[in-house]
Amino acid sequence: MKTTLNIPEELIKTAMSFSKNRKKTQTVVVALQEYIRLKKIEKILENEGELQFKNTWERTRHAR
Repeated sequence: MKTTLNIPEELIKTAMSFSKNRKKTQTVVVALQEYIRLKKIEKILENEGELQFKNTWERTRHAR
């Protein structure tokens, strides 16, 4: 999908240098993927302590 974005030149240059990408499009894609990854991690960490795991892995493993 083509989209026109107004990204400050310094910002995109800095992102390109960190990501080692020579193309702006790939740099933006990598940046968005990383942003999504971090947000998923934040969401998982918000649920810290709410999940309960039972110590039945040994029985489950041999039940296959």
